[in-house]
Amino acid sequence: MTAQDNLIYWLQNDILVFAISFIISGIVIPKIILIAFRKNLFDEVNERKIHRGVVPRLGGIAFFPAFLFSMSLVMAGNLRMGCDLMHLAIDGRLMPLFFEFCAIILLYLVGIADDLIGVKYRAKFIVQIVSGLLLVSSGMYISNFYGMLWLYTLPGWLSCLFTLLVVVYVVNAINLIDGIDGLASGLSTIALGFYAVVFYIGGEYVYSMLSAATAGTLFPFFYYNVFGDAKRQKKIFMGDTGALTTGMVLVFCAVGVMCGRPDFLTENYNPAIVALSPLIIPCFDVFRVYFHRVKRRRNPFLPDKCHIHHKLLALGMNQAAALLTILTASLIFIGANVLVSPWVNPNLIFLFDIVLWTVGNILLTEAIRRREKRLGLKLYD
Repeated sequence: MTAQDNLIYWLQNDILVFAISFIISGIVIPKIILIAFRKNLFDEVNERKIHRGVVPRLGGIAFFPAFLFSMSLVMAGNLRMGCDLMHLAIDGRLMPLFFEFCAIILLYLVGIADDLIGVKYRAKFIVQIVSGLLLVSSGMYISNFYGMLWLYTLPGWLSCLFTLLVVVYVVNAINLIDGIDGLASGLSTIALGFYAVVFYIGGEYVYSMLSAATAGTLFPFFYYNVFGDAKRQKKIFMGDTGALTTGMVLVFCAVGVMCGRPDFLTENYNPAIVALSPLIIPCFDVFRVYFHRVKRRRNPFLPDKCHIHHKLLALGMNQAAALLTILTASLIFIGANVLVSPWVNPNLIFLFDIVLWTVGNILLTEAIRRREKRLGLKLYD
């Protein structure tokens, strides 16, 4: 088999897992909506919520079964047919995947419990830490910063500890960014599509399949979440189940980029920049929000309305415009960072991202204050 045939083979697998996940999610999500309305399982409406009317928040229940089934079916089908390429690809990849699925199962279960009856944030943190320990136990941990923060190889214990912190941080960042229709799923789909391409180009085909399969589950959800009509009982939220599950897949992909084979990326691209860029907006936003809460002497773990999407809404944008603005910003961060990576020091790239994010938020806050003064209203806290 030629190199081109090899690439075509794995592209077909990526498309296949995406399609199967898409179909399963597209079938299951309407059924979840139906069950939620029959059993009165809705997202509560309060002063912090942006939406109006009763909306189920159980969409994430479809995510893990959909991409697990598609991954398992396609991989098992290839192995059953005696495909040597699949045998070679899964060598050394199954153990990380199995540990990842175990971690996702824990987050999936605690997410369902939280969406149905509520779970204290301390309990969720414990489960997230255990999930991080499972990922580290698989042998996937960040042992090299590739010059980011002027660091390269890290000691083993520090690598494991840092990876554990990254897992908890990213999972919470995805969960907390889920504030307007399509935002968490849109940002996650962009990131997963990017990771799928990176893994595909780098020869990590099994991880590329995982990224593609997870993205496939999010497309039908995005449709019902953004374009669904609550009055016609066609709208749904992903809830903690979906956010925690998706966050764990994203952090697995990010760590996978950071600890890939030596030839995983070409020498021109910095793995740390490639891994971080798709997660910049949720990660930067959660840091700013936590800092904002602590500065105002509030509990940093209790929800409020000071995320980036709340700022855009306070500026006068509707949800669709705010969503489009943030998704466009994510694409710009990814594209710009990756394009300049071959020529610019990673610390300068990271510093520029921080400055751009900080200045952008300051300008937004000033614009909101001017609008508040003009209207005589308190629009943003």
